[in-house]
Amino acid sequence: MLINQTFTVTQTQAPLHKPTTVTIQPTLSKLIILCLEMLLAVPLGYTGVSLNLGGIAWILSGIGAGAIICRSYPPLYKYFFNDINFGVIKPNRIIRQIGMLLVGLTIGFSNARADFTHVATTIPIYIILTLFLLVSGAFTGYIYSRLGKINILTAMLATVPGGVGVMAAIAADYNRNVTLVALSQVFRVTSVVILIPLIARASVNTYLPPQTLFNNQLAFNLQPSYIALLCLALLLAGLISTFALRIKLPAAHFFSALLVGITFNPIISLLSSTETHFTPPAVIGIIGQILLGITIGEYWGEKPTFGKRALLYMTITTAMTLLSGAAASLIAMQLTTWDWLTCLLVTAPGGAAEMILVALAIDHNVDIVTAGHLVRLIAINCSLPIWLYLFRRLDQNPN
Repeated sequence: MLINQTFTVTQTQAPLHKPTTVTIQPTLSKLIILCLEMLLAVPLGYTGVSLNLGGIAWILSGIGAGAIICRSYPPLYKYFFNDINFGVIKPNRIIRQIGMLLVGLTIGFSNARADFTHVATTIPIYIILTLFLLVSGAFTGYIYSRLGKINILTAMLATVPGGVGVMAAIAADYNRNVTLVALSQVFRVTSVVILIPLIARASVNTYLPPQTLFNNQLAFNLQPSYIALLCLALLLAGLISTFALRIKLPAAHFFSALLVGITFNPIISLLSSTETHFTPPAVIGIIGQILLGITIGEYWGEKPTFGKRALLYMTITTAMTLLSGAAASLIAMQLTTWDWLTCLLVTAPGGAAEMILVALAIDHNVDIVTAGHLVRLIAINCSLPIWLYLFRRLDQNPN
């Protein structure tokens, strides 16, 4: 018995011009993005300098470069490498840590000869001002929750001046809206970074070139001893910041670099038996400011669009936060003998490193402004567990 079987073989031909998909490793992609951001930030910064924006030009250039590259890089990558799976660029926390370290080192060396003994007596005033800003931020958060119809914990994290990275991380830990918290914090920080320096610059009524922020040391010294001291300062700042992270010190990179900058010359002079007057080159502070700006810009580049209603609420709450800072400055004027500009820089709601840089740029009571923001950073981070407990209780019992 014969059985006829028919087999059909289908041959699929590969297309003649099959598109090639190229995948770049995540680490290499981050490095490429950072290089593009730096390359764009430099001409933007010099443009700001030509417009007499002073030291703030480098932070603003970083913000612009971060936002532009984060928005333009993904579609260009998909077009040239045919990779449709490339998503949005996430803000690089390591870049901000490096920026904080470089800025902290610059501020530390600039404060090396400052006398902080008289500042110790005003610590209670700093704490009072911090508590006022925290209570004001909580009230603003409550208003935000009512306007935006969001839970109280998310609204509080979005409005309390505690830093973009810290508040966004807490929101993620408690399964809250991380994007809303990050955007609200970035909106506030961006507003403060732009408005406060402009007010400060206008108040002194003099032009101060950006290099005055870096003690007029414009050229990079190529002497071996100078390079050795620079590498030693950077190494010490990195090692101490690593230890500070392990013990969970708030703003570890900023505090560690600040401490190294203040104590570096006295310690080297003591060990070498010769007086040392080392100061980092201008490029260290400039790079640090650009990196700080890039991290803010990357948040805008990640989620640059939101509804008109959300934008209105962010504007209202940011205005309330700025008014709280202004009210705190009036309280500081009543409790101290500081002038109004010093009080404004001390109580500015957010961007501790940026506000200290502004004080350095205009050479205005740098020790008082530095001490005020350091005390506030410590107080906010140490009191976070208490505030989180209260916020969660309010979240569970909104009425």
